[in-house]
Amino acid sequence: MSLLVVGLSHRSAPVSVLERAALSQDAQIKLLQDTVAAEPATEAALLATCNRIELYADVDKFHAGVAELSTLLAQHSGVGLDELTPYLYVHYEDRAVHHLFSVACGLDSMVVGEGQILGQMKDSLAVAQELHSAGRLLNDLFQQALRVGKRAHSETGIDRAGQSLVTFGLQQLAAGAAVDSWAAGKKALVIGAGSMSSLAAATLARLGVAEIVVANRTADRAERLAQILTENARYEGGETPVSARAVPMESVPFELTRADIAVSCTGATGLVLTAETIAAAVEGRVPAESAGLSPRTTAAGDVRAVLPPTSLGTDDGCPLDLAAVQGSAVQESAGFSVMGEAAVAGMDAATLEQHAAWVDNGTVDRRDAARRTPDDDGELIDALVATVARFGRIPEQRRPEPVAGVPRPVPVLSLLDLAMPRDIDAAVHRLAGVRLVDIESLAEASADVPMAADVDQVRRIVADEVAAFGAAQRAAHITPTVVALRAMAADVVAGEIARLDGRLPGLDEKHRAEITQTVKRVVDKLLHAPTVRVKQLAAEPGGAGYADALRTLFDLDQETVASVSRADQDDDHIAEANAENRGRA
Repeated sequence: MSLLVVGLSHRSAPVSVLERAALSQDAQIKLLQDTVAAEPATEAALLATCNRIELYADVDKFHAGVAELSTLLAQHSGVGLDELTPYLYVHYEDRAVHHLFSVACGLDSMVVGEGQILGQMKDSLAVAQELHSAGRLLNDLFQQALRVGKRAHSETGIDRAGQSLVTFGLQQLAAGAAVDSWAAGKKALVIGAGSMSSLAAATLARLGVAEIVVANRTADRAERLAQILTENARYEGGETPVSARAVPMESVPFELTRADIAVSCTGATGLVLTAETIAAAVEGRVPAESAGLSPRTTAAGDVRAVLPPTSLGTDDGCPLDLAAVQGSAVQESAGFSVMGEAAVAGMDAATLEQHAAWVDNGTVDRRDAARRTPDDDGELIDALVATVARFGRIPEQRRPEPVAGVPRPVPVLSLLDLAMPRDIDAAVHRLAGVRLVDIESLAEASADVPMAADVDQVRRIVADEVAAFGAAQRAAHITPTVVALRAMAADVVAGEIARLDGRLPGLDEKHRAEITQTVKRVVDKLLHAPTVRVKQLAAEPGGAGYADALRTLFDLDQETVASVSRADQDDDHIAEANAENRGRA
């Protein structure tokens, strides 16, 4: 086995890079086709999700394979190789198997334990099979990864640690409230009708939203999803607790004005919802005076708020003219503390000394300032310079007043962007009355999510399954050689029986059959122990050389061994085709 994976994910690359490297469906197909056409690779499969792009291949040369796969990823993603390389990771042979099995179990997901990846992995295998880019190795690998993922979810409580990105995103939007009570009765807009959008719609329906509107560029898919939601609601509740309908993409701006929640996950390469669109959708729904804000929508869709003035200290005895300070232009625009730098800028040395003494609860007669001479000021300045030189600053014992934070109104529109590249303009974060959760914010939030104790058990499952898969692959590698050896032995037996017939032409059929059976038993007994043992040895790490040793010892024809391998692969293709036909039937 020479399995190689080259990829990048939310663990290795920032969202901005993942967003630029995202591949369209056509680009994914072309990448697979170009990979198997490249010299080092004989098989290829691509796992592309909203937070990872991984290219798997069976290669005959490690370094050439890494170089070729990295170059192909850069070419098809449109991100330069020099820029992409620092974010790429490489796994080879058993480490590559371990990585894929970990991904299948949700251990490498942004939300640990989520089972959504299994469906995405199944789709990746289906595409590779349809393009005939997946051979025996990748078929076995991905099918086993799916089994390992299902085992992890059925035998452990990893589901308690993990959830889908949809559920996790909705929890972030709920901001600590119970998701079901937060979503109950709301109107939801789902943009897109793919697997992620369908999951979002089903989750929202389960949480009890009152209405779901599905928008998609292909009207048939939107209508089909709306129909499924309606049918499921009737089947589960005996009535229709949720109203689902489909609309064209052109209706999205209008539907946003009615929606409380919007989830978007499309395959678009550009923005689906701009800041201007969202700003227009919430216009009139957010009171201008809400929370003391004065929102102003610009041409760019940005909403700015004038900060409320920061209160100044009013302590008696402060030598500063607070009224004059409060009336300054600086205060009106930003606010500052009496301890701040701006408050003492341009102050003469005598007054500065007074201010410092007042801060330290000292008493200085301000009238002394009128009797000070320039020499006195010079001495004071020298003293301040010396203090700075010694301490690095002028000591202060009183902290500046905190600048007042800007309260935000309760969101009237909650947005969940699960697309990569993003569907919703990030500038929406600055809009009053809008809350946006996207892949980037989910990545930040997931870093604080504690992992369940079951994760350790899943890791043990992964380790055991990797060892078993490696042993099976190494054993399978020697099987064609063992089959060729037994075929050669059978030819030898047949030749010797034919020679016996020439020397004993009068031998009756009964005795001939007995002799033939005896010779076969002798050959089988001589071959049994070494062939069983060589399979065991070949299954161990480093056992790949036993097949070569067997071929050398028995002078087996390499082409005969290769023909056995091809025959096995043909049988596998026939079995897959039959299974597919049974599925269609």
